[in-house]
Amino acid sequence: MRYPSLLLVSVALSQAPLALSAAKFDFSNEYNATSIHAEGDKYFIDQVTKLSNGDIDITLHTGGSLGFKSTDNFYAVADNAIQIADTLAGSMAGIDPIFLLSSLPFLVENEDQAEQLYQIAKPYYQKVFANNGQILLYASPWPASGIWSQKPVTTKEELANLKIRTYDKNGTLTLREAGAEPISLSWGDVVPQLSTGGIKAVLTSADAGASGKFWEHLDNYSAIQYAIPLNMVHMNKEAFDDLSNEEQSAILKAAALTDEHNWQTVRTRVAGNYKELAEHKVVIHQDLPKPFINWLQESAKPSLKEWLKDTGKSGSDIMADFEKSK
Repeated sequence: MRYPSLLLVSVALSQAPLALSAAKFDFSNEYNATSIHAEGDKYFIDQVTKLSNGDIDITLHTGGSLGFKSTDNFYAVADNAIQIADTLAGSMAGIDPIFLLSSLPFLVENEDQAEQLYQIAKPYYQKVFANNGQILLYASPWPASGIWSQKPVTTKEELANLKIRTYDKNGTLTLREAGAEPISLSWGDVVPQLSTGGIKAVLTSADAGASGKFWEHLDNYSAIQYAIPLNMVHMNKEAFDDLSNEEQSAILKAAALTDEHNWQTVRTRVAGNYKELAEHKVVIHQDLPKPFINWLQESAKPSLKEWLKDTGKSGSDIMADFEKSK
């Protein structure tokens, strides 16, 4: 009479490793392991591990090591080729122009306003992801964008005809209007183009330039406070739905903690970046001439106008709410 019981125990034990095995996800990030985004993603993974008691196993792949750039991530996650990705928002403008919001030039003056704008627009972002089989986990803000260059760029004349990398449509429109020669490039293509002389300058943050060791190619950084753009971390909805309720709760709680962590981090990052730049003899240009900044702000107006046209009522509503919040 004991044999059936022993058989049941044997079957249960044989199935136990499968039942107890951790859910495994791949997480793609185009940026370097020392970037503000990769560090935020590591924080998220740590929180998930703690909250799920190790039942969720997420592997972060930095530097585009899986072969995906930001421009690839949206569909790669939708197709479950990767389960989670950290993606530059502007690279998803072809999906929906709403993703160009955070990189609209000179729209926000500081991190507080950037975070407020994100909170206002978050339901719009979530809707686009939901319509494409994904969920938005958290934002990963950049420090303010500036201009890295070989020679100083502090005047309209020094910007003229400069071959400069931009990271999305807004930058291309604005810098072309300002007289430069913008070239839109994914992050992974920037250093190779600097090495071959294909570009002479880069629109990005001090943080990104530090993680990319731009001082090997460029000697100047102009803090124009262009924008505080966002990366967004998004997850395949089916992969999320396959988790238990407890595991889903762990993911969402970790995401909320990481959102808070990232916005706190970006507020303190620049001081450390500037110290590192100074150690590598990069000249940091602050308190730039007002005529130069005014010229850039004037050059940015067409990009805002086009964004409002492309987004229609959604864009107008976001802007109205943002103006009320300031």
